Amino acid sequence: MISVKDAKGTPYDAAKHFGVYGLQKITEADSKRITVCYSYFQPDGGAEMSPSPKERVYYVTKGSITVNGKDGESHLLNEGDMIYIAPGEERDMTINNGKPAEVLVFIVTP
Repeated sequence: MISVKDAKGTPYDAAKHFGVYGLQKITEADSKRITVCYSYFQPDGGAEMSPSPKERVYYVTKGSITVNGKDGESHLLNEGDMIYIAPGEERDMTINNGKPAEVLVFIVTP
């Protein structure tokens, strides 16, 4: 078992993200396949369009975000909503309503 307290974690900078502070709560080194991060986005934060070779799940714990796909697909996510992003699928993210957002991110390594 791995237990992580609320304020604990390792700070990280996510590639192609901006206006965000993140804490890695669980890493692949701990679990072998899963990384769990908590991302704190400022009102002007987000992520650029990019793919990832790994599966991702975003769970919005606070605020509102929009996740867009490369082909015009758009998903408005509010508190309690989540989205699954397949390996290789491109996406970007914007923070909505001029308010901060917090997102719990699960990344699965094949």
